[in-house]
Amino acid sequence: MKKILFALILSVFVGSTFTNIVYASTTVNSLITIQDSQDEPMMEATSDEASAGFTQELKKRFIEGGPSFMGIVLICLILGLAISIERIIYLNLSTTNTDKLTGDVEDALKSGGVEAAKEVCRNTKGPVASIFYQGLDRAKDGVDSAEKAVISYGGVQMGQLEKNVSWISLFIALAPMLGFMGTVIGMITAFDRIEAAGDMQPSLVAGGIKVALLTTVFGLIVAIILQVFYNYIVAKIDSIVNDMEDASITLIDILSAQKK
Repeated sequence: MKKILFALILSVFVGSTFTNIVYASTTVNSLITIQDSQDEPMMEATSDEASAGFTQELKKRFIEGGPSFMGIVLICLILGLAISIERIIYLNLSTTNTDKLTGDVEDALKSGGVEAAKEVCRNTKGPVASIFYQGLDRAKDGVDSAEKAVISYGGVQMGQLEKNVSWISLFIALAPMLGFMGTVIGMITAFDRIEAAGDMQPSLVAGGIKVALLTTVFGLIVAIILQVFYNYIVAKIDSIVNDMEDASITLIDILSAQKK
């Protein structure tokens, strides 16, 4: 939970920093444009409109979509980004140079025995080092016992890597579904207005249809953003798991060679 709160605070900080940078950049560009076009009022007006940019339009459309469904979609985005950032930080910290670790463990086994190799693992962060430590700790009971320990603890470490990832996939599925629900409710509202008025007027249904389309658009935007993070996280987990499996096989081979 502490990691998720930290990631949430980090995402808010990054978002606010990015917004300030964009605002400052927009302000500077506006001042430069105004300075260079003092004698051209039409160009100045166009520059001011461009300064509003995509952010202001997005904010306007978000408000027009209504707080009921837009707020829930926004919560999905914030929570999904918080978990994604927490997982990315955790996975990057869990990445280990397995070739270097394997070489250090092998050298320690040759020079100082199992205890020296365990000390190397204790001083190295990451799931691979933890798996190595468990295997070396059972090495005194034989290679088969060490292999079982490596396999069992490898499953534990894999569970740690995949922790909370299912929540990201939930938010990816939930955001567009909420958008589609808003679309359906918006269309129902539009038809209710037609039924109450007894006449088909565009002004009666325009608001409901616009809300319906906006909720769908924002739901899809949230799903697309989170999907990018989700794919990166899954690819990172697969890479670490492959390193874990290769390094575990190498460790068992080293232990087998030491017993001969």
